[in-house]
Amino acid sequence: MILVTSNRHKFEEIAAMFGVAGIPLEWKHVKYEEIQEDTTEIISYRSCVEVRKELHDDFFLEDTGLYIPALHGFPGPYSSYVNATIGYAGIQRLVDGKDPTAYFKTVVSLSMNGTIMQFGGVLKGAISGQAKGSTGFGFDPVFIPEGEVLTLAEMDIDAKNRLSHRGRAVSALIRYLITLKS
Repeated sequence: MILVTSNRHKFEEIAAMFGVAGIPLEWKHVKYEEIQEDTTEIISYRSCVEVRKELHDDFFLEDTGLYIPALHGFPGPYSSYVNATIGYAGIQRLVDGKDPTAYFKTVVSLSMNGTIMQFGGVLKGAISGQAKGSTGFGFDPVFIPEGEVLTLAEMDIDAKNRLSHRGRAVSALIRYLITLKS
């Protein structure tokens, strides 16, 4: 299977899961125009349509957003841009004094045999006032999953994959791929 992403960290997380499942995973970086839309589902789907113009093998890609209800869902599908511009420190400033409840949503889009299927995962939690941890990427140092005391950046890759939004979406994809083999 081929994963299309420009993010090495995403590939490493997903490759660990595919390795446990015994499914070979190849990493490809395909240049395409990522559209800006209001939902993670539409961005993931439309990105998949764009990549299909360049890559004619079966593949998947994913899109993730951080949604903060106290900020009316911001940054949502604009998380990558927000992370690149104001980073997690900027998100902490925006949430300061407000309800820190947040959730990540990942949508995996699989292009296989001429069709596109989507698999989703959500992780509820809160924005921490203090950044902690050195693993992970993006908003991981300030996101504490519901029921946990560590940020995502304080967890090792296996612990993060067991409970994360991306882990949940990729697990659903892997289960689907395994059923196809049976």
